[in-house]
Amino acid sequence: MYIPDHFAITSAEALHKIIQSHPLGVLVTLTPDGLDANHIPFELDPVHGLLTAHVARANPVWQQCGEGMDVLVIFRGDESYISPNWYPSKHEFHRQVPTWNYEVVHVHGRLTVQDEQKFVRGVVGRLTKTHEAAEPKPWKMGDSSPEYIDGMLKAIVGIEIAISRLEGKAKLSQNRETRDRLNAADMLAKQGETTLAEAMRTAK
Repeated sequence: MYIPDHFAITSAEALHKIIQSHPLGVLVTLTPDGLDANHIPFELDPVHGLLTAHVARANPVWQQCGEGMDVLVIFRGDESYISPNWYPSKHEFHRQVPTWNYEVVHVHGRLTVQDEQKFVRGVVGRLTKTHEAAEPKPWKMGDSSPEYIDGMLKAIVGIEIAISRLEGKAKLSQNRETRDRLNAADMLAKQGETTLAEAMRTAK
């Protein structure tokens, strides 16, 4: 990924935050038929440098990867179109063009298949706990019969990615005049893009 220095995310905490806030990753693999991409919700373990997830047993990706394939996972954060009309300097000098602001993290690592029910049950349990947390009455596996859950678990396979490298890019108008960046952030906020707007306001 092309990352100019002023757009580089160098903080591990910031990289982890994007992954955890936008956990649906794009798993990119090289198969005998060429490049493939699967959209999968991941769990990040920053302490041990791991991504864990599960895929349908019917999905050939886990068989194609074998044991120890190098993979790329892309996590897209907040993003939005930026109009040149939002830059005050445009109206003075007419030297601005449209662009797109965004945050993204690329995770490089080595994938291994974990086809044990204990592993898969743990992944499902943790993902469920995380994403059900905001519900008034969070769903849990115990809400369904053991037979049903066992059947569902047999239909999926666990995967684990040992992270070798993280790279992140936050394109937030850092290369513009401060007044242009802040006014563009205000325009985004008016459109309801409050998270990206705040990131632009605090960008350095």
